[in-house]
Formats: sequence, structure tokens, C-alpha cells
Amino acid sequence: MNSFSGDILKIQNLRMCYPTSSKWVLDGFNLNIRAGERLALIGSSGSGKSSVAKALVQILPPGSICKGDIFLAGKDLLRLQNNDLVKLRGELVGLVFQDPMTRLNPLMTIGNHLLDTLQAHESDKSFLYRRNRAEELLLKVGIDPSRFNSFPHQFSGGMRQRIAIALAIAMNPPLIIADEPTSSLDVAVANQIMTELSQLCDELGTSLLLISHDLALAARWCERMAIIQDGKIIEEGPSRDLIDRPLSFLAKRLVDSALAREAKVLSEQPKIKVVLEVDRLRCWHSSGGFPWRPNWIKAVNEISFSVFQGETLGVVGLSGCGKSTLCRALLGLLPIRGGGVKLLGQRLETLNRESVREARKAIQMVFQDPFASMNPKMTALEIIADPLLIHNLATRSQAKERARSLLHQVGLIPAEEFQQRLPHELSGGQQQRVAIARALALNPKVLICDESVSMLDAEIQAEVLSLLSSLQRSFGLAIVFITHDLTVARGFCHRVVVLDNGKIIEQGDSEQLFHSPQSELTKKLIHISPSISSIGKY
Repeated sequence: MNSFSGDILKIQNLRMCYPTSSKWVLDGFNLNIRAGERLALIGSSGSGKSSVAKALVQILPPGSICKGDIFLAGKDLLRLQNNDLVKLRGELVGLVFQDPMTRLNPLMTIGNHLLDTLQAHESDKSFLYRRNRAEELLLKVGIDPSRFNSFPHQFSGGMRQRIAIALAIAMNPPLIIADEPTSSLDVAVANQIMTELSQLCDELGTSLLLISHDLALAARWCERMAIIQDGKIIEEGPSRDLIDRPLSFLAKRLVDSALAREAKVLSEQPKIKVVLEVDRLRCWHSSGGFPWRPNWIKAVNEISFSVFQGETLGVVGLSGCGKSTLCRALLGLLPIRGGGVKLLGQRLETLNRESVREARKAIQMVFQDPFASMNPKMTALEIIADPLLIHNLATRSQAKERARSLLHQVGLIPAEEFQQRLPHELSGGQQQRVAIARALALNPKVLICDESVSMLDAEIQAEVLSLLSSLQRSFGLAIVFITHDLTVARGFCHRVVVLDNGKIIEQGDSEQLFHSPQSELTKKLIHISPSISSIGKY
């Protein structure tokens, strides 16, 4: 239990810039956090949120400039020597990152990660003490110590994040920084992670700085919020007050964007013609056993649904329910063991390879992480034009002209400003717009969006969802919207199906399903989905 009192963190007039830029990423940043307090730092993409975390633990690129005062537990961080900084990372502040795999060494067991951390800070203690402490930490975050010798790839995303939390609390630091710790997790796992993290902070008396783009999540778990814009705090206060009575233009915009994301904005469900039919689809994977009696994992098991032209169908469920397997099966990336998929009236399983390749132009994909789906050495124009060239549908000049038109249609205007940018020169929202433009290049009839807004902040989410709705009306697109967030599905989708263990357990009109859920899983998903309109009810 930490014995610190008063302000555990005081940041005064912090200014910081990276070596590749003359712009101050943080410019007059001020923030105080009391001992035991949970505070959320909220802002749009590029506002400087993550730079605050890097400045606090001094993990800045060589050549960066960092001025001002940062006092943590009474220590002036900007004037510590390197040896003292190493001890700071762990003893005074613990970090939980967005993607735990960036901190976990794939060649080290989970137990050795913990032992390594304890060895670095408590080398005078015996191996037996460190081993017992490591097992105790695993228990604290809900992992059986029998998994001590497992490797990171043998854990789910939620379990890896639990390991990251165990590493962060190993030395009982007075402050934990959690930088977007749940944005890549489904809503149930995210709820579990935040519950455990909050309980551990209460148990240890540790303060929490939660860096997030999710206003509802932040308000649910933190009693105070601070809004950052252009590297400085423009508004802060109790979470409930900031949501009910935002004062700054940005805070009002963030609240409005969160409400717009949750609001029902679609028109009456269209029923023009069926463009995609899934009939008793089965995708089973062998998990060993004997050749004559294999053990089957029934990832997708007897699933049936239809999608109409101009309709958005949401597919919702917990991690491991079969969402991603269904997605890959629809795209022909996985073999199926039964049932079938009919696209524009053609049964894909009956077509030869060339015919399937031709038919599948009508179904395209928008991925969760747009940056990872792009060639980092290709410009935005080349990325969008590439499908046309691959399928020999246009000359190079024609493909580029089509790509410029698509840049305009997805809101990257003027196209000349964006067409020569590489992926890393685009913001997250701009990257996703390029990904959408690429998906539209072949004039598809069905668009599959696999968690395509989950990594974006609330403002950009609302913009991308609005863009998809507009494009749907313009192109008559059918959209299969795969998400772990039932709140987003409610606002964006005409109908929703809920998956569990490879089966559809409930489906119907999204608004009706949200107000009158029948299955226990759907009720649970609704209850744990962070929502601006439900803050204060927990």
C-alpha cells in the first residue's frame, strides 16, 4: 500500500518537441494528480496525449527537447540521471500500453518477464522471493501461476494486457500510466481489464493516469478528466460535470461526437434485393486428435443470414465468438466445411478458381488497423490505384485518375494535397479514408468492415461512420459491420446479429434488440458497453 499523500504528480509549463520537428508537441502543459486519484487525459488524434506519457518516463527519441517541471512523488524527473531514470520506470511509475505485445518479448516466458523486472529492482532479494512474488502478481491479475512458463503468443489479447498490468504494479508504484489500454480489446474484455486495473489501484493506493480517446470509458472509470488540445490542457474537472456542462469548444465537440456515435442516425431499413446470403455456414478447425477422430473447433457453426442492398448488418460478440473467422470465410480466406455463401445470386463454393476470383471483386474489406494493411512505401494514390492494376481493369494513368476521384469522394480534399503522402504521413482517420477508397476502387456491392473504427478517437469514429453512411447511399453498398461495441452497432447498423461460440444466439433490428434483448449475453454486452448517456448509472 502506498503511503504518499497530496499531489503525487505535478507538471508545470511542460514544453516538448521531437528532433524531426520544430513544432512544440507539448506547449505549456500543466497537470496535477492527487495520491490515489484516477484522472483521464482526453484529446483528439495528434493532441499530444501519448507524448505526455513519454515525457513522464523520459522515453523520448534522442535529440528531443523537454523543458519545464515534472515532479513525481517529490522527485524532479527532468533532472534525474540515467541510472535514477531506470529505477523510476517501475518503482515510481508503471506503464500499461495499448498493445501489450510491444512490451512483451516473444522469446521470453511470462514468468521470466516478471522475474526480469523484479531482478532489475530487487537484485538483493533471493530467487525464491522473486519467484513467489511473480506468482503472487499473476494471481492478482487473475492468471493461474501454472501458466508461468507460457509464452506471450499462447495468451489472448486480454490475458496479455493482464500481464502488462502485473508488470506495471510489480514494484507498487505510486502512479500507473495506462495509454489506450483497451482500444484493441472487445467490450467485455475491456470492462474486465478496467475493473481489475481500478481495483488494483484502490488496493495499492496507486494513482491512475488513463490516456484515452473514449470519453464514455474515461468518464466511467475516472472521477476527473482533463481535455488536451495542441499540447496544453484547455479544460478539466469532475467527469460528470465535464460531460453535462462542457465549457470549451473542443469538449463540446467531443461530447457531441460521442453522442452522435451512439445515436440512431440511419433511415428505415431498406429491402431492395439480397446481395449476400450465408446458408448454414460451417468453419471447423482441427485442433489435433487422431486422423480418424480429429478434435474440431467449431469456430463458425451453422450460421445463416442475409444482407440487403443498402443495408448495414452488425455482427457483435465477445473475443473468440467467431467474428473474425466469419469475416475471413466470406472473403474466401478460409476453407469451409459445410453450408455456403451466395454473392449476387452466385454460390461461391460451386465456382472454379478463376470465376471465384472474378466474383469476389464484388466483396471488399476495410481492416481494423489501416496502417498495417498498407504498403509503407506506396503513396496514397498508388495504394488506391493498386487493385485496378492487379485486376487489369485500367491503364496506369486511368487508375491514377480513378484514385484521385476516390480521394475526393472519401473527403481527402483537395486530392493533390494527399495523393503523394505515404501512410505514416497521414493521421489515423486519413489512413482509414484511404483504406475505404481502396476498397471502393473495384466498385464492390458488399463492404466488410472488421473493427474498422475501434482504434480511432470518438471524433474520427463519428466522421468515418458518417462517411460510410454517405458512401452507402451513393453506391448502394451492403455493409457487414463487425464490431465488439454494441453501442456503435446500435447507432450505425440497421440490423444486428449476436454471435457466441460460433452460433447466432440473437438477431433483429438494432434499436429493438438494444431495448429488448432476449439472451443473457446481449444483456451483458449492453450493460458493460460504455455510453455517454448512461454515465452515472454504474
